[in-house]
Parts: sequence; C-alpha cells; structure tokens
Amino acid sequence: MAAGASDASKRIDERIAELDDWRGRTLKEVRKLIHDADPEIVEEWKWAKATSPGTPVWSHNGGVCTGESYQKVVKLTFFKGASLDDPAGLFNSSLDGKVRRAIDIKEGDDLDAPALTALIRAAVALNVGK
Repeated sequence: MAAGASDASKRIDERIAELDDWRGRTLKEVRKLIHDADPEIVEEWKWAKATSPGTPVWSHNGGVCTGESYQKVVKLTFFKGASLDDPAGLFNSSLDGKVRRAIDIKEGDDLDAPALTALIRAAVALNVGK
C-alpha cells in the first residue's frame, strides 16, 4: 500500500473513532462493504481545509464514492451516480444532478448490502470501462 493510501486509511480509522455513535458504526459498515465489493479499491482523504477536516474517498481508476458524515446522515456520494442503474432505488439525494447521485443513510436505516455492493461494483466497472 502506498504511503498516501496508508495515511488516508489511518485518517478514515480516526474519523470513524471520532464519530462515536451510529454515524461511526455506519461509516465503518459502509467502508467494509466497499472493500468487500472491490478489494482493489484505494482509500483517499481529500478536501481538508481550515473549515473542514476532509472527506473519505474511495477510488478505482477514478473516484467511486465519498463517505461524508453530517449530524443527521452519513452521505455516500457516487461521482458518476447519474450514469449508474439503481434498480433497488438506493439513491435518495442529489437526484437532480447531471453527474452525481447520493445515498443519505439516517440513524436506524437498514443498509441493503447486496444492492449497495452491486452499485459499488457498477461504479468501479464504469471507471475501468467494462
């Protein structure tokens, strides 16, 4: 693993620990599903600045999705979500965007692991041109 990826993974671990509530547990579960869906996925930490600690990003031949945490939701934003089929209807945010689509996960929501796994794999396939 490259040093940058190692640093990003460490920062994501720290972010999950900081979110010592349902958001941390949700981000941890989503992260595991992402890695299970694509063992070659690369973790990155982007957009850190004085007003924001930064954002977890998962990439494979380009960005796949981000994992942002807010007070009431954990948001998975798929970089090319508008180009992905979503037969399970997971996308519930940013639906008017021309490129991105997002999934807002609220406290108590059950993750549809098979559908999310399929969406992640489809996003990776789109990036690698399959």
